[in-house]
Amino acid sequence: MVATCLHLVGFVSSFVGWIGVIVATATNDWVVTCGYTITTCRKMDELGSKGLWADCVMATGLYHCKPLVDILILPGYVQACRALMIAATVLGLPAVFLLLTVLPCIRMGHEPGAAKYRRSQLGGILLILLALCGVVATIWFPVSAHRETTIVSFGYSLYTGWIGSALCLFGGCIIVCCSGDAQSFGENRFYYSSGSSSPTHAKSAHV
Repeated sequence: MVATCLHLVGFVSSFVGWIGVIVATATNDWVVTCGYTITTCRKMDELGSKGLWADCVMATGLYHCKPLVDILILPGYVQACRALMIAATVLGLPAVFLLLTVLPCIRMGHEPGAAKYRRSQLGGILLILLALCGVVATIWFPVSAHRETTIVSFGYSLYTGWIGSALCLFGGCIIVCCSGDAQSFGENRFYYSSGSSSPTHAKSAHV
């Protein structure tokens, strides 16, 4: 029962983290930059926002973005972080699907517990790889961007990427380390017997 609860906690936290990684990948508010000194930018009320897909200018009553479409002239770190975040987003699809198929509320015939255990482990490993891609990208980007311009603060996209990656890493580690062994996986799940005279009678199902 404890392993089942831990598996559910890992799945929920990983799913929320994956959504956070998707949001971070799709938005451009990774770092807030300043082309002058910070004091000058505050007086002029003109700051920049830099992300994977566009450079934006934020001023009073103005928010203008310039898409980064010319791949040939983009800095290497931007292209690498794009690839890492896209890879993290794509890895989440099979990971979530695999973990959905091994949830306690889902049964697929008389499938042995060992098969579900293998899918659970594979899903957890994919989540850990997803988290590593997200962590590398969200650390690499601000460090490299700071070498080009002055960073005033981190944007909400970067915080979302950090939190999402951390949740995926947490959930993946729980699923990989706390799912028990292949023989006992799913043995503590119960269903009600249709032939039972008592509505509270239950027997264990070796899934």
